[in-house]
Order: sequence, then structure tokens, then C-alpha cells
Amino acid sequence: MSVSISTDVGDGAVIVHVKGDLDVYTAPRLKEALDEGSAGGGRLILDLSEVDFIDSTALGVLVGTLQETEASGSVFRLVVDDPFLLKIFHITGFDGVFSIFPQVEDALSAN
Repeated sequence: MSVSISTDVGDGAVIVHVKGDLDVYTAPRLKEALDEGSAGGGRLILDLSEVDFIDSTALGVLVGTLQETEASGSVFRLVVDDPFLLKIFHITGFDGVFSIFPQVEDALSAN
């Protein structure tokens, strides 16, 4: 499976955009991008609006990033609009752990 990851900086936040599947094979690339994005502190937004699948390995990367950003006083937000992915976050209980928004603009404007 392939994944495309790009990073933007805007409105005082680092936005990591992901397209494709996040699984055991692509999770290391995701972790690298999130580590780089969170290095400066501030707000980190992960745009998963073009992700079709996420497995437990990638979810573990997200949990680790959340812990690291919270420990440094930063903010980590997710953008998820796919009903299938939202269901995964709900079933795992992660919808109560992560700040999840339907669009990047919503994540940027939230306090």
C-alpha cells in the first residue's frame, strides 16, 4: 500500500496532510512526519480527510504523538470526515481522546 504525506504551515499551525492507507507499512513515515511537525511546538493538525484505512499500528502512532504534544504543552488535532474512519475512532474510544474536526479550517479556528 502507498501513502502520500505532505506538510504545510499556516495560521500558526503545522498541518500534515495524508492520502492513502495508514498501516503497519506506512506508520513509520507517518511518525516521521508527525515528529518533524511537532518539533517546533505549537499546534499540530493531522489531516486524515483523504485516508481510506487506518490500522492499530497507525493509531498507536497517533496516541504517541498526542502524548508527546501534550507533554510539551502543544496541541494535536485530527481532521476526519470519513464515516468509516470516524467509526473506528468511536469503537476504539479514541473519539473521546482526540480532538476531531470535520475540516482543516475547523481545526485551525478551534480554541
